[in-house]
Amino acid sequence: MARGWLRWFGPIRGGNGFVPQLRRYYLAYTLGFIAFVLALAGLEQLGMPPRWIGYAFLLFTILLYATIGILSRTSDVTEYYVAGRRVPALFNGMATGADWMSAASFIGLAGMLFLSGFQGLAYVMGWTGGYVLVALLLAPYLRKFGQYTIPDFLAARYGGTVPRLVGVSAAILASFVYVVAQIYGVGLITSRFVGLQFEIGVFVGLAGILVCSFLGGMRAVTWTQVAQYVVLIIAYLTPVCILGYKVSGSVVPPVAYGEAVQQVSRLEEKIFDLPAEKEARDLYRARADAIYERIVRLPDSLEEERARLTVKLNDLKANNALLRDIVAVEKARRELPHSPEEARVKWEAQMREAADRGAQPIRHAEAFPERPEMESHYARLNFLSLVFCLMVGTAALPHVLMRYYTTPTVREARESVFWSLFFILLLYIAAPAYAVFAKLEVFSNLINTPIIKLPSWVAAWGKVGLVHIEDINRDGLLQWAELSLNPDVIVLATPEIAGLPYVVSGLVAAGGLAAALSTADGLLLVITSALSHDVYYKIFRPQASTQWRLVVSKSLLLVVAICAATLAAQRPSTILYMVAWAFSIAGAAFFPALVMGIFWRRANRAGAVAGMVVGLTITLYYMVRVQFDSIPWLGLHGIAMDPWFGIDSTAAGVWGVPLGFITIVVVSLLTPPPPHATQNVVTRIRYPRLEREGF
Repeated sequence: MARGWLRWFGPIRGGNGFVPQLRRYYLAYTLGFIAFVLALAGLEQLGMPPRWIGYAFLLFTILLYATIGILSRTSDVTEYYVAGRRVPALFNGMATGADWMSAASFIGLAGMLFLSGFQGLAYVMGWTGGYVLVALLLAPYLRKFGQYTIPDFLAARYGGTVPRLVGVSAAILASFVYVVAQIYGVGLITSRFVGLQFEIGVFVGLAGILVCSFLGGMRAVTWTQVAQYVVLIIAYLTPVCILGYKVSGSVVPPVAYGEAVQQVSRLEEKIFDLPAEKEARDLYRARADAIYERIVRLPDSLEEERARLTVKLNDLKANNALLRDIVAVEKARRELPHSPEEARVKWEAQMREAADRGAQPIRHAEAFPERPEMESHYARLNFLSLVFCLMVGTAALPHVLMRYYTTPTVREARESVFWSLFFILLLYIAAPAYAVFAKLEVFSNLINTPIIKLPSWVAAWGKVGLVHIEDINRDGLLQWAELSLNPDVIVLATPEIAGLPYVVSGLVAAGGLAAALSTADGLLLVITSALSHDVYYKIFRPQASTQWRLVVSKSLLLVVAICAATLAAQRPSTILYMVAWAFSIAGAAFFPALVMGIFWRRANRAGAVAGMVVGLTITLYYMVRVQFDSIPWLGLHGIAMDPWFGIDSTAAGVWGVPLGFITIVVVSLLTPPPPHATQNVVTRIRYPRLEREGF
């Protein structure tokens, strides 16, 4: 048996018997995992504590991934960077599906659909539509080119070191933002289901990421990702099928989805018009107005607030008040901003939160609602802009495009895109149903429930910082406006919300962990490949030995991973927001240069470099100024600006991508054409027959 496993994860030899053998191994693995889940379900019925179930899922899956990573270790450069270019299309599709379905897809997508309803479908449409662009415009041509990285293509197509360095910088930036989101998701899972502190859970999950990619590079990552896909798809479909059967008697998510949407719509009509619900929204709007008045009167209002809390604290002490009341006021005074600039940033955030809670709730099935605080055409424009950015970002993400370097032939690269879409489809058709089932459970079992009788999961997720409750109207009941759910909690908490056995919660956590680990492995490999291969080897030390190149790559992987985990521990934003930023960055930096490099022979080095720099710069400028009021560690304060045409920071690439195309065309036409040898690269990639005939 051990020898068989070694053959499985060892160098791919090819041959007619390899694929059937691989299928048998992964079928056995899938059945073994299902048996493991059923065994834990039986142990839960016998009284196994929930925490031990969480430990079992965490340790078993990470140990499994680590075993594959260790067995797949390699010192061969081609195996390390592109898995020997011998991964069959079916399994490359599974690996791509796992690489693609990150914590954003597994954890964040259903959460966004839960909170924003129809608007969240932009992510589904954009991400799946992007694979059409990959199949038609990029994957087969990049495979024909046959290098290791995207900067390799840029350097060969446009010539020189500068395109490579710009590509490396953009690849590192986009991948780093993306990997921070994955490690953040790992921290959420380990902190909730294993009971670790969030910051510690981040680094525990990091260990699992490193052991998969540290030793074997792309080969280890590929076979680990196939195993991870099996875990994540079983974990995602199990609760949604159970809830679908509970709602409509059907275990097929799309079939049950329609009935669930109708039930949610009826409950929305009832809940949103309740007097207590309207009162809560009015109080939040009044709070937002009061905070606005404090902001207008800065700096006087800050001193007045400090004086008010001091007087209140002295009164409590003089009247021998309860210690908890005194401590609460002391904490409020201690946490007051130290300067008017800090007060403005903090109070504006509080004002936006209060205004959001006081706004008219979004109806789940309503496409572009007319709301006093947001015109419908802005919502429509944001929707279309986000779809566009996610499509071009998907087609330009380095860790996705690298997967098509690993197939044996160009034909299998195309087939890989088909299998990727198929395996991604299995999750994406279930995500809208997952969101509406979760909302139905919350409406039915949580809203208008006495706050003192709320289920234990509310407090458990509240400790992680993803659930917040405030009885603003003091009626002792929970209204929809008083419940704040972070979108990242929906998928992980839905089994608990629905009262399913805890083993299902543990299974979902294992799936989320698999999704985050699989994508983080691919992203870290992109970053370290860019640094070790494109910078260290191609520019600084072309004579470096194979062994030394791998040592540099693995050392850089460790450094980058620790930096990403450190930033993730700061909770910079929600998973889906961070991932959307990465897509805008990748789309603006790479998509114009890649497409023009393949389809337009006249595109030259000056045009490509200018296009990448302009597209990336305008995207980052817009993203930072719309999203952040200040960046203290850079010494930037008061940098916020109003969105152009109401477009959110998640769709910042809508400005960078068109400008990138325009810049490449204009600069290329104003400067000398590329050499004939460079133009022949385009001919060779797109029209190999014409090149052989001398055209």
